[in-house]
Amino acid sequence: MNISIVTVGKLKEKYLINGINEYIKRMGPYAKIEVIEVPDEKAPEQLSDAEMQQVKDKEGERILAKVPADAYAIALAIEGEMWSSEKLAKELDKLATYGRSKVTFIIGGSLGLSAAVMQRADAALSFSKMTFPHQLMRLILVEQVYRAFRINRNEPYHK
Repeated sequence: MNISIVTVGKLKEKYLINGINEYIKRMGPYAKIEVIEVPDEKAPEQLSDAEMQQVKDKEGERILAKVPADAYAIALAIEGEMWSSEKLAKELDKLATYGRSKVTFIIGGSLGLSAAVMQRADAALSFSKMTFPHQLMRLILVEQVYRAFRINRNEPYHK
């Protein structure tokens, strides 16, 4: 399986980079995983609704340019459906079984995802009703994908 994570912004925090790299390394036997960063749109702190929409639309264009046409796209969005770790494992297994070997997870910027990105997504996934920094979501996501592969292979993993 080929998994890509398209995400807005450059990750600078060394501890997050180290954690993500560790899970990517652990996933080697299960899947090829790639993190694709697209530039965030520079914007002042105070934005009007129209300006916020413009920022999301510009970031959305960059995101969509990196999502392959044949990929099954899963957008991470607070309004998405909440899955358990077991449900994520089941969904990834189902995709692999039915020949959808390219999966792209999408993590938006601090303002979220554009309508165009949400329309392109085959599924919308929420990790919580809480808001997490998009940089931290990368680490949480790769850990959960790793956990999903362990679940699907009936391999032990701490609970």
